[in-house]
Amino acid sequence: MDDVGQRPPTWPRSAAVFGASGGIGAALCAALAAGGTEIIYAGSRKGDGPIGAAFRPFAFDLTDEATIAAACATMKADPPAWVILATGVLTLADGTGPERSYKRIDPGTMAEVFALNTIGPALIAKHILGIIPRGAPLTFAALSARVGSISDNRLGGWHSYRASKAALNMLLRNFALEMARTHPESVIVGLHPGTVDSALSEPFQSGLADGQLTAPHDAANNLLRVMAALTPEQSGRVFDFRGEEVPA
Repeated sequence: MDDVGQRPPTWPRSAAVFGASGGIGAALCAALAAGGTEIIYAGSRKGDGPIGAAFRPFAFDLTDEATIAAACATMKADPPAWVILATGVLTLADGTGPERSYKRIDPGTMAEVFALNTIGPALIAKHILGIIPRGAPLTFAALSARVGSISDNRLGGWHSYRASKAALNMLLRNFALEMARTHPESVIVGLHPGTVDSALSEPFQSGLADGQLTAPHDAANNLLRVMAALTPEQSGRVFDFRGEEVPA
């Protein structure tokens, strides 16, 4: 086990949260503000982020690169020290959930899941990493999932979701290696928040054991504590909310 999460947390002066209107994203914004972060870029599809002196709301669409590029450009004058991607989908807007069998794989559904869980985050990285001054420290974290682990997959199923998170984890590793050459103080990781009481997990909460469901506020603080303890040597990996590494 790494020593992630064992040191006293220090929140950054500035941060950006993509997905600030979701359960975890809103809780992350609140926790950052409570911890003293002075500037919080808070992004959502409608651009109606949290209210408060620290917040800088912005609009973006994971499926529209132009909106992502425009949002990141507004941060160029004062880039965030932390970037958190609290985005992702498990059940689509039309109610389509994870496939339990290969027989249920649909190309349209798979493409939409990858667009939201893999390609969208990659486009955010493309534009936000490019505005970070050379050599400046940065912690970039994207919400991933333990089910994206290939070596830890013992049940199968959930094909599009698993594959999209596994692909995201590979991209984060790629970005970490590339950024290390010009930004040796950078940390780029995936974070597994556990099962959080949010819209994403709601359809799958009925079978959970007592204590397995985490409130958004607690999940946010867990993740921020992990981020605060990360070092560049841990870049390119995936950690859970306890600070323990998730196997690839």
